Amino acid sequence: MVKSAPSPLASRKPSKVEGIKENSNFLREPVATEILEDTTHFSEDAIQLLKFHGSYQQDNRDNRVKGQEKDYQFMLRTKNPGGFVPPQLYLALDKLADEYGNHTLRATTRQGFQVHGILKKNLKTAIATIFKNLGSTLGACGDVNRNVMAPPVPFKNRPDYQYAWEYAQNIADLLSPQTGAYYEIWLDGEKAISAEEHPDVKAARQGNGTGTIIHDTEEPIYGTHYMPRKFKICVTVPGDNSVDLYSQDLTLVVMTNKKGELQGFNIFAGGGLGRTHGKEETFARIADPICYVAKADVYDLVKAIVATQRDYGDRTDRRHARLKYLINDWGVDKFRAQVEEYFGKPVEPFKNLPKFKYQDYLGWNEQGDGNLFLGISIDNGRVKDEGSFLLKTALREIVEQFNLPIRLTPSQNLIFYDITPDNKQAIQEILENRGVVADPSKIEPLTRFAMACPALPTCGLAITESERAIPGILERIRALLDKLGLQKQHFVVRMTGCPNGCARPYMAELGFVGSAPESYQVWLGGSPDQTRLAQAYTEKLHHDEIESFLEPIFVFFKKTRQSRESFGDFCDRVGFDAIREFTASYEPPTANGSKSRHRVSLREDVYLQIKEAAEKQDRPMTELVHEALDKYFQGL
Repeated sequence: MVKSAPSPLASRKPSKVEGIKENSNFLREPVATEILEDTTHFSEDAIQLLKFHGSYQQDNRDNRVKGQEKDYQFMLRTKNPGGFVPPQLYLALDKLADEYGNHTLRATTRQGFQVHGILKKNLKTAIATIFKNLGSTLGACGDVNRNVMAPPVPFKNRPDYQYAWEYAQNIADLLSPQTGAYYEIWLDGEKAISAEEHPDVKAARQGNGTGTIIHDTEEPIYGTHYMPRKFKICVTVPGDNSVDLYSQDLTLVVMTNKKGELQGFNIFAGGGLGRTHGKEETFARIADPICYVAKADVYDLVKAIVATQRDYGDRTDRRHARLKYLINDWGVDKFRAQVEEYFGKPVEPFKNLPKFKYQDYLGWNEQGDGNLFLGISIDNGRVKDEGSFLLKTALREIVEQFNLPIRLTPSQNLIFYDITPDNKQAIQEILENRGVVADPSKIEPLTRFAMACPALPTCGLAITESERAIPGILERIRALLDKLGLQKQHFVVRMTGCPNGCARPYMAELGFVGSAPESYQVWLGGSPDQTRLAQAYTEKLHHDEIESFLEPIFVFFKKTRQSRESFGDFCDRVGFDAIREFTASYEPPTANGSKSRHRVSLREDVYLQIKEAAEKQDRPMTELVHEALDKYFQGL
């Protein structure tokens, strides 16, 4: 019996994870057995499968002690299509964070929540609590479709935004794993109590005129082996890039007629940001326009694209397994032709779209039906109480008193909506009393538009700091801009502790990507609206050298930028060669305004030797030079 479509790369050995999935009995074992064992952690095989259930095994590196067992703990991630969090679920998550977690919640860049610090013995209780309070963690991680994103803004007078929410939920339902493993392991067999699926979704999951469905299996869309890697989808409206649409595997853009009636969707595919340092065959890529599809056929087209990646994605090399590599290797035309084969007919041409703009929807706003919504900025998504800043307490009090629904944003922020105008003052007072700023004009713009991943101490992939480092780095950048007479300038800064790019640094105007302890690869040239990929400018910058590195670039920007040109657009226009040429000859002014003469030129061969040594030793070049000169002068 065929359980999954055969891989065209069958002549090459599948990756180890493919075998784990195949032998798991649809995500059951060894998780089901090991959750019953009195241990602090899972085996390597179970860790891989645990992701499908919405959890990552981690250890707190701050607490590592040589010779002792690691400080094992678990991160739970919720799946919230379109960022929707009902009030009941929010209160349950808030309580879980205190009872079993590290007393914080973290809003993710995919519009979900993460709870960190859960012990293995409490994992089942935590997942069951989330489920029984109208939430889920199933498919929030793993080789399946992840959380489906949508603009978080609740414009009740904009049908296109309502369609985006509706189809984000329906596509999430369509591609949700169908295995009973989740309910058997975590809920003792209790089945879903969530809202009923749309009838068209149920029909689409079973319809199989063109080979997209695998019969006689628990997983009609995914089959035995699920997807080659994670798969990310968003639904948005023309012009709204709050979702970073170019970074997704699959993007659907709602297309309506002049009456606001849904006609169909424009389709983008092939975006993705994960990469590996030193592996040039891995790269960030933005999505391509693929086609247009009428609303009656949208689920069949989604299935066709998923099936193409399922059956032709690389299952031998997980670094080459995302849809972006398949489209890059094949080209858009061949990819489109294969999609049409699964779709059963030719697709329609892509329709014209306006330029996409980034929005964060912070502050008080009208939602179009007489009620209000409030966007609250959350630094790096971390919901916490710290000193006089009591964000976690404030959000809980607002939900308890006003029973408001929430939409998490793709920028790690939060929106309360359906607020009656007569409740505005009371909500505002709660925020002010707890030290929470609701007026976005009072937030430092560099901070407002920045994002960072959690990184150390819990992420196992982190090379260096991110969330804990970015506040101080942003302060230093602001001080530098002010010193250079650029007080009104700000731009999109994003930081990650490793090259996987969870905070989407490759779309930023200034991106920091962890490349060594206390050091970052620097990316420049993304657009303020996240519609253009940035490029790597330097491979390793120690955090102590950020000011000296950025100063000549900012001075060049100040001297030669065009009217109202953003920093990212400037870097893209002038190019890296021009930036490097200016930087090489730049001499910073001294305190009295004269030029500093502390810059030293090196012969090319000496420079290359220092660079090679720095790379081998994984250290900054400046550090090696200082060390060599110190030894030289000590020997005099």
